[in-house]
Amino acid sequence: MGKESTSWFSDRIERDINLVRWGEIGTPVLIFPTADGDVEECERFLMIDALAPLLEAGRIKLYSVDSIAGDAWLKRGNTTRAAALLQNNFDSAIYHEVVPAIRSDCNDPDVEIVVTGASIGAFNALAAICRHPDVFSKAICMSGTYDMSKFIEGEVTGDYFFSSPLHFLPKLDEHGALLEGLRERFVLLTHGDGRWEEPAQSWRIAEALGAREIPNRVDAWGEDYDHDWPTWREMLPKYLDELVD
Repeated sequence: MGKESTSWFSDRIERDINLVRWGEIGTPVLIFPTADGDVEECERFLMIDALAPLLEAGRIKLYSVDSIAGDAWLKRGNTTRAAALLQNNFDSAIYHEVVPAIRSDCNDPDVEIVVTGASIGAFNALAAICRHPDVFSKAICMSGTYDMSKFIEGEVTGDYFFSSPLHFLPKLDEHGALLEGLRERFVLLTHGDGRWEEPAQSWRIAEALGAREIPNRVDAWGEDYDHDWPTWREMLPKYLDELVD
């Protein structure tokens, strides 16, 4: 199972983007770290070990980036205006820089990408598929936080509105290409019922998705599953095995 790293400076976010890939062939999967996680967080917390059977079987290639936008929401003294602006710039960098890098690495300019993450990583995964169903095929959102006012109270600026699926999903044009594309995609929302979990977050976004007829499912894992890496190391291999050909 190979590992490769690359980086480049992004004018969109005015800092380096680090991209790491594990695996050689298979469906590309982009994992977003938790709030302040870096590009190799998933390896340190043994997610690569958990995914080894899928990686070694050539079913997936896993890619990761730093949690640049996620960190902004928790930055002490930050404002909704600043956090949401960086969130949107980060989204632009993912779409215009990271996605082409993944497709180039896969030698396929049209390959579709599965996106995933836990906690704020789940928010980024959800936002990615909701804003770009033309490139992201499925989202596996684990123990997600989808209402960012949990971290920063403040005005709902234009950037905030367009960065938050809870806000923009209800306003999507019924006959627009974005909503039509989303109705061809699938969002899996999964959570535990143990310590530090907030199941209501998953159900709230599921309701918003369902109201627009966007395919989704909520899976609850019970009280033995906390908001922590042991939970996510069980969840992600199971769902990738289910959803990846």
